[in-house]
Amino acid sequence: MSKIFLENEQATIKLGSQLAESIKSCSAKNIEIHLHGDLGAGKTFISRSIIRSSGWSGLVKSPTYTLCEEYDLNEILFLHIDLYRSEDIEDVDLFDIDRSIDKKKVVIIEWPEKLKTKRNPEIEIFLEHKSNKREVSVKIHSQELLETINL
Repeated sequence: MSKIFLENEQATIKLGSQLAESIKSCSAKNIEIHLHGDLGAGKTFISRSIIRSSGWSGLVKSPTYTLCEEYDLNEILFLHIDLYRSEDIEDVDLFDIDRSIDKKKVVIIEWPEKLKTKRNPEIEIFLEHKSNKREVSVKIHSQELLETINL
């Protein structure tokens, strides 16, 4: 597990860009990312950084109230899910996150501890406030992604 300190927003954007490059170059058709951390730890910010660095030029909204936002790029579909307000397993079932598609699918889940069933993410990111910085631990479960990410 890699542990890094993010000094500011630019450092967070850089991390998102590095993760996006690894995701784009990875041959896996499905990649799941779990984001752990307290309110305000930066889960949505890192999600936004990954999605925008992958080529999305529009607004990346927080899915706090909608629970799921989809971003359909030419070669990648992002499903950005926030389970903070969710209490029902049916909420996740509605998104059909395990559906098969012809392009690469990246599922980003904020608050994955609220999932009622165990899932096996390829990447887990743990965010924590430390003074004016963020301490970020990144755990990669995919050998291919591990070989492409330079943190």
